[in-house]
Amino acid sequence: MVEQNAAALDRIFHALADPTRRAMLRKLAAGEHSVGELAEPFDMSFAAAAKHVKVLETAGLLRRAIEGRTHRCRLEARALAEADRWIAWYQRFWTGRLDDLETALLRHARKAKRSRK
Repeated sequence: MVEQNAAALDRIFHALADPTRRAMLRKLAAGEHSVGELAEPFDMSFAAAAKHVKVLETAGLLRRAIEGRTHRCRLEARALAEADRWIAWYQRFWTGRLDDLETALLRHARKAKRSRK
């Protein structure tokens, strides 16, 4: 598999590696939120939440719009689709490998059964 944009995938998976950022994305899946609203469920400052938002924004996972002093964020699903395509390739690879293993085990079991007769 040729990775078209390895640096972009690195940023996406780095962003997704943090449980706080994943929770923020989950909240954004329900609709647009301010940075303050994203920070609410966590014991963190606005500045800490803004850093998490910046990582998500750099990865292309959210888009931020500034309305006065309020920073509104919304989910950008396109970057998640890129990560999903990368994961799907490996899922197909491992599914094929497991199918090969199953075939080999069945063949071995049939040979063992014949040799016991």
